[in-house]
Amino acid sequence: MNVIKLAEGEVPALQVRGRNAIVAITRHGVERARALAEQMPVVDLYYMDKFRYGDEDERGIHLFQGTVRLLFPGLFPTYRGLILFISLGAVVRMIAPLLKDKKTDPGVVVVDDQGQFAISMLSGHLGGANELAREVANLTGAQAVVTTASDVQKTIPVDLLGQRFGWMWDEESEGNLTPASAAVVNGEKVAIVQESGEKDWWMHDTPMPANLTMYKSVGHAIESNPHSALVITHRILSEEEKDSLPNLVVYRPKSIILGVGCNRGTEAEEIEMVIKETLEELGFSLDSVKAIGTIDLKKDEEGLLQVCNKYGWKFVYYKPEELNEIPIEEPSDVVYRYTGAYGVSEPACKKYAGIEKLAVTKKKSGNVTLSVGIIP
Repeated sequence: MNVIKLAEGEVPALQVRGRNAIVAITRHGVERARALAEQMPVVDLYYMDKFRYGDEDERGIHLFQGTVRLLFPGLFPTYRGLILFISLGAVVRMIAPLLKDKKTDPGVVVVDDQGQFAISMLSGHLGGANELAREVANLTGAQAVVTTASDVQKTIPVDLLGQRFGWMWDEESEGNLTPASAAVVNGEKVAIVQESGEKDWWMHDTPMPANLTMYKSVGHAIESNPHSALVITHRILSEEEKDSLPNLVVYRPKSIILGVGCNRGTEAEEIEMVIKETLEELGFSLDSVKAIGTIDLKKDEEGLLQVCNKYGWKFVYYKPEELNEIPIEEPSDVVYRYTGAYGVSEPACKKYAGIEKLAVTKKKSGNVTLSVGIIP
């Protein structure tokens, strides 16, 4: 059996299977940690060698010797979530030197030896500790302790809005996350405008608080003179719009679909350039692109694959007969002769987005043909 021997100044090498880890350092804690690990899929369990049961190899459990403080430099950058059967005060002291940023620190949940409380201690939102605490509580019968104001008040967690749909906030908005969050939880007037993206983002079973108001347009939001504004859009706001909305946070839903046709062997740089230029002309954000659609003849087109991989976009392709089912404005007999479809970029874009009208029907530039649509 391999036992991790912890030493000062050394970062332990860990064999990782799951995204989350459970750590226990007392006999009662180990007993509860073992029971919890059985209920959680793909979780790594660590406890002190002196509490071994004898089945650790069989169950893939990690044993360690030495002070648990020396285990954390290995755990922190490795796992997304940590469930610790260790006293809260001790955890605070041990992890303090390792804290960097809420965007990178793991979610930390502390559970007492008697299993009464599962406390979301660190990175409640971005790190997922709040949800992890609730999961542990559901599995163990403990009481989840979540102190994040937006969760307690059942309002918008500004830094997590739309995260489950893949939304991200605009880089320019990062400095406004804190004042916007303060406006939300302090009951100040917050204007919300949604121009695109999924509509079912409200996650609570209670009505939206009175200080949050939806407006039909950015113009209406500006007229309301809010303390803060949350704008969900694929569109790049004008400088006037941005200057007129205090504590503005702009969210980028994945709502743009690109239909692409290209000559065989077209370089990724050319495809990317045409996409960027076209979106800039439209005033659309590259961060809102969800997918590239094309014909199945291009499913191995290296340039297209490279662009999708670079930006993490979905790559979809359709058979010619599927594309021919879609009514298009500019059918081409020439394209049909070579591909069996009367169009590529336009019908692929319309089919994926489920729409009839595109922002750009078909733009030809060099070796690339591009269509742009907005998913309803």
